[in-house]
Amino acid sequence: MVPRGQVEVLYFAKSAEIAGIHSETISVPQEIKALQLWNEIETRHPGLADVTNQVIFAVRQEYVELGDQLLLLQSGDEIAIIPPISGG
Repeated sequence: MVPRGQVEVLYFAKSAEIAGIHSETISVPQEIKALQLWNEIETRHPGLADVTNQVIFAVRQEYVELGDQLLLLQSGDEIAIIPPISGG
């Protein structure tokens, strides 16, 4: 069985509005695929499904695609849900 760790999820802009919070600590497996991690977060805040294709996901300040990439998380890692950047 894969050990679990406590990670901090940071929500910005639209994702913070949907989640109703700016950060929270959650327990997740320390070895988890990026998409599975997103699904864990989405389970806590189902409204985030509406922005799945609009946000950038970052782990330890490194951008991550929501796919089969295996993440090796440590307790205390930060997971950021970043909104799309618009400019003009």
